[in-house]
Amino acid sequence: MNKLRRRKQSNEIPSEITKPNGGNLLANDRNKYKSMWIRTHSTFWMIGAFVLLIYMGHLYICAMVISIQILMAKELFNLLRKVREDRDLPGFRLLNWHFFFTAVLFVYGRFLSQRLVNTVTSDKVLYKFVSILLKYQMVICYFLYIAGFVWFILSLKKKMYKYQFGQFAWTHMILIVVFTQSSFTVANIFEGMFWFLLPASLIVINDIAAYLFGFFFGKTPLIKLSPKKTWEGFIGASVTTIISAFLIANVMGRFEWLTCPRKDLSTGWLHCDPGPLFKPDYYHLPGSIASWIPWKEIPIMPVQWHALCLGLFSSIIAPFGGFFASGFKRAFKIKDFGDSIPGHGGITDRMDCQMVMAVFAYIYHQSFVKSQSFSVETILDQILMNLTFEEQLDLYRKLGEILQQKRFG
Repeated sequence: MNKLRRRKQSNEIPSEITKPNGGNLLANDRNKYKSMWIRTHSTFWMIGAFVLLIYMGHLYICAMVISIQILMAKELFNLLRKVREDRDLPGFRLLNWHFFFTAVLFVYGRFLSQRLVNTVTSDKVLYKFVSILLKYQMVICYFLYIAGFVWFILSLKKKMYKYQFGQFAWTHMILIVVFTQSSFTVANIFEGMFWFLLPASLIVINDIAAYLFGFFFGKTPLIKLSPKKTWEGFIGASVTTIISAFLIANVMGRFEWLTCPRKDLSTGWLHCDPGPLFKPDYYHLPGSIASWIPWKEIPIMPVQWHALCLGLFSSIIAPFGGFFASGFKRAFKIKDFGDSIPGHGGITDRMDCQMVMAVFAYIYHQSFVKSQSFSVETILDQILMNLTFEEQLDLYRKLGEILQQKRFG
């Protein structure tokens, strides 16, 4: 209990944060260099681990995303936890995790079903088992949820109703606002690592640039919810992020490992035709500009224009995810969601903008980038996912007969 009290007190908002906006700007912070060193050290460790996982592949990145979601859920579940009430309700805390892992099974089952089928196609027994499992996945998830619902009703205890219903609503808000949004990250990974890595990198760049511009030049307060945010930091970070998006897209677009979509759950190397989106068009420079630099033309990939849209969103709209989190923390009078990352707070403190960005990146890719027309690969994926092995053989024979008739007809 003493440990819990000490931890709670250390996470409460210091009195200086409640001062009028502008009194707590980074430019006026006497301990800013110490804070900057701690934050920089943690940032390099996180970036190093992130690069290693990118190299290891899609499945390892997905494992990282799921681990982050579990840690975020843990931080948020603990936010409204009351030790005395939980002690009087043995097993009630497990109910939160029951709903969480039911959501994991449902969401990732929908996102990864096609890749799972493609992975086990060569094993007839496993393929049949997976096909049945995916066919009834929604039913399984529904009854798992109903089991949790019945469990909750049966666990209701007199004089604890308000706390229990509050926890029930809080759990569902976490699943809807946090888990569902961040789950789009996994969908982006399998569409091509590019569509996960670029948006995630832009949020990191924007966050670092806003911190540095605010650190050295910040004078004009931006928003009362975040006293250390300044207009100088916001504008400087926006320009930096948009330029970075255009340049980084050109670099990432050159690697098949990043641009090829992953069609299964294997970890092997990827080879594919990147398509026109990642093939550069050459633009001739005007004579007045070409006379000052050694290049007469510059290569620009079509995906770089899409990257500008991602850069605009990540620099102008995505920061509002951070402002939302700041307002939320003020409502509960806490400084950070946790203390797992020195200088940064908890996992949730680092992922607030990433969640907003992940949803936009997925919607943008599906709406403006991904081809909506049918292709051989799309049809084959549907056949493998929806037809049994015997039905596939029957389709193969009938297709052969049709082609033979056309050939000799």
